[in-house]
Amino acid sequence: MARHTRAGTTLVLVLLLCVTCSVSSQSSPVRRQTRRPTVTFTTGRPLAELEWSSRRAGAPPVSQPFSTDSKFTEQMRVDAAAEVKQMFYHGYDNYMKHAFPHDELKPLTKTWTDSLGELGNLKMEFLPKKYKGSALTLIDATTTLAVLNNRTEFAKNVLWMSENLNFDVDVRANAFEVNIRVLGGLLSAHCIASGGSDAIGGMSEGTKQEPDDYQDEKFVPNYDGALLPIAKDLGERLLKAFDTPSGLPYAWVNLRHGVRRGEITEQNVAAIGSFALEFGTLSRLTRDWRFENASKRAIKTLWHKRSHRDLLGNTIDVKTAKWINRSGGVGAGNDSFFEYLLKAFVAFGDDEVFDIFCDAYVAVIKWYHDDGWYHEAHLDTGKPTHLQATSLQAFWPGVQVLIGDLESAKKSWGRFFGLWTEFGASPERYLYTEKQVHPSEKQYPLRPELAESTLLLWSATKDDVYRHAGQKMASDLVKHAKVKFGFASLKDVRALSRKKGATLENNMPSYFLAETCKYLYLLFHDPNGFLGGTRNVVFTTEGHPVPVWGRRETEGETFSGKNDENEKKKKKGFENVFRLVGTRGSGAA
Repeated sequence: MARHTRAGTTLVLVLLLCVTCSVSSQSSPVRRQTRRPTVTFTTGRPLAELEWSSRRAGAPPVSQPFSTDSKFTEQMRVDAAAEVKQMFYHGYDNYMKHAFPHDELKPLTKTWTDSLGELGNLKMEFLPKKYKGSALTLIDATTTLAVLNNRTEFAKNVLWMSENLNFDVDVRANAFEVNIRVLGGLLSAHCIASGGSDAIGGMSEGTKQEPDDYQDEKFVPNYDGALLPIAKDLGERLLKAFDTPSGLPYAWVNLRHGVRRGEITEQNVAAIGSFALEFGTLSRLTRDWRFENASKRAIKTLWHKRSHRDLLGNTIDVKTAKWINRSGGVGAGNDSFFEYLLKAFVAFGDDEVFDIFCDAYVAVIKWYHDDGWYHEAHLDTGKPTHLQATSLQAFWPGVQVLIGDLESAKKSWGRFFGLWTEFGASPERYLYTEKQVHPSEKQYPLRPELAESTLLLWSATKDDVYRHAGQKMASDLVKHAKVKFGFASLKDVRALSRKKGATLENNMPSYFLAETCKYLYLLFHDPNGFLGGTRNVVFTTEGHPVPVWGRRETEGETFSGKNDENEKKKKKGFENVFRLVGTRGSGAA
């Protein structure tokens, strides 16, 4: 237990160290983040005083977390890494052969789909007639090639994107999906190709070098920065979604024409809050602060609409800023809002969003937590609304690892991995009080959230239980989802537990290569230090590594607009804490 406690403490210190060690590579000065968190969660604190107890009459018994006493040997690690690598290339090679340059692979028929206008479009409305794809899977998968240390294919993809991508296309797309998959993929590939994650994140105090001084550290030696103008052009197109009275972005934007007249005004919380990393990175690379300012305004407007319990709903009208769905949680429609509050603090030293995160986290534990599960609740009353778990919620233990609340992370992770163990994959929605899969949301679309949390828990604890779990997940994916021409989503996980064999969907989402394979590979091997100590990066919600920068400062004002001269005085004493770690990266993510 002492080893696990020290690992958890180390992760938190390393996480904060990433922020303090970062300065901008551009002309505007930034100051290193040194602020001590306003709330602290420790590995030994049960948070019982904040819990809404689930021990009511008739409640189902608590399932035991997955555990094993067997050692995960070096040979097992090597074999597991090789299996995941083969998984990635089986999907990637089939996409390149049968679908590229279209958006996504249809593995059952070895064909393609131009899905950019379909993502999040449940009613399949206003689909484009002449759109022919934007190589979505290639854009999304390229950063995984860097993690796998395939520099040749990575460089080939960077060159193709530089010469061929053009987003002046008549397609109505989900702004959130385009941001996390396409813009995030382009920015991450640009930073990796140029050595940005080393040159930016690796500078020490007082260093004056610009990125050009790090030419020998470029992942792609002859890269000329051509992806950045493409990314900025795309950012400009997405920025049109924020043109509302409230500053809350529309869900949909036509990449050529902007927001359609009469466009739907309902938007979910997660989508509103999940531009921070991509827009913040774009602003720092281009010195154009319109992107970050738009994202920050949306976050502040949304948080201003919280209830007196610090709870949010699920969907809101972007014109009137009035709630539409007043039931919120940490799952679908809310999830990455919380994730990006914390990661914006890590990446940019944004105290204001960290304060929001701390208040939101306490509210989550108090009003949503149900003995390892997290239900939804009404924002006004705090009363539970939907006692269910969704596969998207499996990201939450990873967030708890990053904030240092390891015991809660382990318990929540045990719940979700228990479902994987029971069914052979994660059901999209599970009614935990009834102990059954939701009858209409029984699928598993190759989601990465459980793999991500498993990776972060292993990184924090170095407990072999999480590598055993990751090995099982990889093996189950090969067993149930691998087909001749890629990997296919599962229609009904219940069929797996009944040993009836998998029923499959004819699609391989781009995030399977961008995230699921990436996280599982990093669980077993990290040749380029993306998770270890050689790079200061933070992963976006789509699994794209972007640099840790530091606080933005212009003319004496911090990002939150407060004069903060006292931060300089705090730095020296707080840096002494980091010397206890002794390393820059035993688990920073």
